[in-house]
Parts: sequence; C-alpha cells; structure tokens
Amino acid sequence: MAEVAQNGQAKRASNGAIFGGCAVFVVAMVGMAYASVPLYRLFCQATGYNGTTQRVEQYSDTVINKTVQVTFDANISPGLNWDFKPAHSVTPKIGETVQIEYTATNRSPHATTGTAVFNVTPMEAAVYFNKVQCFCFTEQTLQPGQSVKMPVVFFVDPEMAKAEETRNIKTITLSYSFYPSQPAKPVAALPEGAKAKDTKL
Repeated sequence: MAEVAQNGQAKRASNGAIFGGCAVFVVAMVGMAYASVPLYRLFCQATGYNGTTQRVEQYSDTVINKTVQVTFDANISPGLNWDFKPAHSVTPKIGETVQIEYTATNRSPHATTGTAVFNVTPMEAAVYFNKVQCFCFTEQTLQPGQSVKMPVVFFVDPEMAKAEETRNIKTITLSYSFYPSQPAKPVAALPEGAKAKDTKL
C-alpha cells in the first residue's frame, strides 16, 4: 500500500510539473505576442527594414550642396471614410530640415478614428530618412466634416550621398496609409456618493 501511495504522489508531482511547464509556456507566448509589434517596429526603425524611416529628436547639423526630390503619397484603407491628401513634392538640400503637411478630412456623418502607418521608397533610402516630427502610429479622431493638417518634419541624412547603394538616388517617396481604429473607451465614473465595493480574494 505504501508503494502504491508513493507512486500516486510521484504521478501527481509529475502531472503538476507538466501543468506548470505548460502554464509558463502559454504565458511566455502571450507575452511574446504583445511584445512582437513594438519589437518589430524598433527593429525596422533601427535598420530601415521594409522602408521604415528613422525617428530622431534633433535637427540635422550638416547640410551639403546636393539636392534630392521628396514626393508624398496618401492612402486610405476601406472602412475609413476620409479624404487624405499629401503635400506637394519638395527638393531640399540633403541635410536640410523641412516641414510639410498632409491634410485629412472626415467625410462621414459621425466621429471616426484612424491610425497611420508609413514607409519610404526606395527602401535603401529609408535608413537615411530622419523624421523629427510625424503623426504615425498615433490615433487621430476627426469629428464629422472636420479637416486637420498633419505636419511632418524631416531631413535626409548626408551619409546617404556617400553610401555606394544610395548616393545616386534622386527621388524619395514618403507614403502614409490610414487605417480605421477604435478610440480607447473612458472608464465609467462612480455616481456621486457611491463607494466602490471591497473585493476579497
């Protein structure tokens, strides 16, 4: 009997270890799923992969006597009834800081929210395209008929003119695409005088 009891305890311990291992695995997978998007974004911003531009906190301190044409593209995903217009193309000197504006208008009869993603072509130039200010990855909520101007401040790194694969690039295109998103819902406030119930664990 003692041997049977020992076997039972060993089996329960083994099952507990397997269950614990599975639980840790599931938690790790969920954590990785949540982390994958920001980690991928950081990877793209660091490498210029997939046409992702660089985000910087300061303006360029070097301007060279060579220009590059920068054109702009604007796209709207189905499900977002907006009019989205790009800025006119510009031809700055490489290293010169430039500000342009996109314009978005809500054509629907109710408030809607969108989030913009972007890329740069040719992709080889993305790592040298530095944005100081932009509206990407930020929810924009527009009221019915409302129009807003969305500034982008950028410069092209002078190093682009030195690199073998980019020194002959004459035109860069910055493209934004807006997708519908749901704004965060406010937390309901308790009625005046009401007290939150204590929750016992």
